[in-house]
Amino acid sequence: MFDPTAFRLTDFEAEWTAKARALGPTFAGRAFEIDRDARFPTENYQDLREAGLLGICVPERFGGQGADYRAYSLVAAEIGRYCGATALTWNMHVCSTLWSGLLADDLDMDEATRAAHEARRARHYARIVEDGAIYAQPFSEGGAAAAGAVAFSTEAVPVEGGWLVRGKKIFASLSGNADYYGVLCTETDGSGKKSRRNTLYLAVPADADGVSVVGDWDPLGMRGTVSRTLLFDDVFVGKDEALMPPGVYFQAASNWPHMFMTLSPTYMGLAQAAYDFVVTYLRGEMPGTPPVKRRQYPTKQLAVAEMKIKLEQAKALWFQAISEACPRPSKDQVMRAWAAQYTVMEYANDLARLAIRTCGGQSMLKSLPLERIYRDSRCGALMLPWTAELCLDRIGKAALYEDGEGDD
Repeated sequence: MFDPTAFRLTDFEAEWTAKARALGPTFAGRAFEIDRDARFPTENYQDLREAGLLGICVPERFGGQGADYRAYSLVAAEIGRYCGATALTWNMHVCSTLWSGLLADDLDMDEATRAAHEARRARHYARIVEDGAIYAQPFSEGGAAAAGAVAFSTEAVPVEGGWLVRGKKIFASLSGNADYYGVLCTETDGSGKKSRRNTLYLAVPADADGVSVVGDWDPLGMRGTVSRTLLFDDVFVGKDEALMPPGVYFQAASNWPHMFMTLSPTYMGLAQAAYDFVVTYLRGEMPGTPPVKRRQYPTKQLAVAEMKIKLEQAKALWFQAISEACPRPSKDQVMRAWAAQYTVMEYANDLARLAIRTCGGQSMLKSLPLERIYRDSRCGALMLPWTAELCLDRIGKAALYEDGEGDD
């Protein structure tokens, strides 16, 4: 997707995107059944584990690969090109290490807090690197918390040795398939008062008493994410299960906004996949279809040209945004991140729409991947915390107002 020379990739980025690309055809071959049955891509995770990709963002001193934000994003886009559900769920896993690793290292902590965090994350990383554990990251609750507007409803009540977690998470990807759930919740004293500053990020063992997975999962797209509802009924979580120290998640959300852009690589990959399908199909090279060339028609050539332009626009803006990811970015960098998120999420589905229209009725058959790419790509603009509408709203306000400025 991103030529190492043209995009000046590092040797690390070139190596690990190539490894992801090598897994791609196998993932693509499994994608039909995973989507049809709405089942978790367990086999793909075994391949990710064997390739060292579960620990891609675990710092090297803990036995991981030590990928930074951009390297991870590029690898995730390559995986999304072949199986959207695998890339999206893998993102939920990787963020547990990216947030507690690279992002946390850029945040303010006193010496004692940082030392305690170092010891706790060593415990989490060993589970991943040595035992192959999978971490999920349930976020949404059906309210404004996932957008960062209010405190999370899920509570963590302090008790001796840890917390009692109570509440629920909806659209919880990997539910029933992860070993640990990285739950964002609000530490409370039971008074009913909640503050975003008191957000905790806790690894809840999937087999802990009081954890249950409920509901069905039969959505339009991203069916292999198996994002059922998680319930927490006074689940005891020990102090050592904190993925970030108290107050550090709020600091990260305030100072490392690109942390909320990590869903976009999956959809950058899907955008590429839609374009790839059209070129292959019109050249008469699509497996499972007659070797009939359709590239000679001017209308189809023009459609492919339009798709190529949209794809390159999205790739260029997105690559710039992920390259700028850093703590305390400038206003323009944050606006560019919102613009990139919006563009990728909208263009991915628009490219799939153009692909179907260009290739015709046969491309809508479920035996071919384009129909699934279309459904999967439609989901991106809806995903919190940066939905398409929220990105537009924030860009407009940021362009017209400076911090603290009003109309009175």
